[in-house]
Amino acid sequence: MKPDLFQAPDYYNLDDLLTEEHKLIRESAREWVKRDVSPIIEEYAQKAEFPKQIISGLAEIGAFGPYIPEEYGGAGLDQISYGLIMQEIERGDSGVRSTASVQSSLVMYPIYAYGNEAQRKKYLPKLASGEWMGSFGLTEPNHGSNPSGMETNFKDKGDHYLLNGAKMWISNAPFCNVAVVWAKDESGRIHGLIVERGMEGFSTPETHNKWSLRASATGELIFNNVKVPKENLLPNKSGLGAPLGCLDSARYGIAWGAIGAAMDCYDTALRYAKEREQFGKPIGQFQLQQKKLVEMITEITKAQLLAWRLGVLKNNGKATSAQISMAKRNNVDMALTIARDARQMLGGMGISGEYSIMRHMMNLESVVTYEGTHDIHLLITGLDITGLNAFK
Repeated sequence: MKPDLFQAPDYYNLDDLLTEEHKLIRESAREWVKRDVSPIIEEYAQKAEFPKQIISGLAEIGAFGPYIPEEYGGAGLDQISYGLIMQEIERGDSGVRSTASVQSSLVMYPIYAYGNEAQRKKYLPKLASGEWMGSFGLTEPNHGSNPSGMETNFKDKGDHYLLNGAKMWISNAPFCNVAVVWAKDESGRIHGLIVERGMEGFSTPETHNKWSLRASATGELIFNNVKVPKENLLPNKSGLGAPLGCLDSARYGIAWGAIGAAMDCYDTALRYAKEREQFGKPIGQFQLQQKKLVEMITEITKAQLLAWRLGVLKNNGKATSAQISMAKRNNVDMALTIARDARQMLGGMGISGEYSIMRHMMNLESVVTYEGTHDIHLLITGLDITGLNAFK
């Protein structure tokens, strides 16, 4: 088991932009990752299993609903704190960050923002503590980038709703206690429903044979005449804008998280370049390797500035969906490019589980697709700057 020697790059002294609280929160998450994630994550990725024993640790570092008010079990932190926590967790593994992102932005956030007081008090404290885990049902077998075409639906049966349909590629599904599910009513309007494990007709089969996010549990949500109590409908927002509002929060977290994966690949490649000798000198002394490293740290620095500024805008309630799309798209693409270049720098060792790079690279192939694909985010920002809709 290799020790975690990670040292975070900060080429432009961006720590000067953070408060002491921000740095303490980040350090707490970083130390937890070094102690509880790094020593085990390669083994769990190899056997394609989520390490459930880390759930309590994720709760302890505030990874579940960090910006949810303390009265509901959250930490009451700001958006930059949320981003920094996601950065550190994804430095450990994208799949672990996915678990936390889904819990925070896709389950706790809609219950807090769109739910009523009874729903907040019932679900949020248990989700914040990790006693309950949640999943988010939007993507369907036939509807990925076009969620408005969803077929999952519910009918009013007087004293309950009857839910039918299926969702796929759902993080946390196999072990979730609750699922925030998006479905159409009889008029075709999209609403959020809280579905609890144990409801008859609700099943969550696991998705196997993944080459990516192997240390994350992925599955389906299947609804076969599930009777959902009427009090489980999220009352305060409906329409496609409701789930998209959740995705804005998740995409913001990904914009930070991807930086963590990029940092880990860069740090690994930099250390290797100083130690690995060929032709009688460290490979870091060769011009082409220095070019790769300089381009990596440059792109990481730009991504850090982009994420920090977006965090400031989000704290002030000014961040737009298109700005979030720009950051998610740029930062994930940046991380994927760095992972590929770092893999090449390590040569054959780059594909080995002795190093984290190949695992990051495979994970990022999912991150560049989920929560809005690379191309969809381009079109979201394109619509914003031109006013012309390429989706129609």
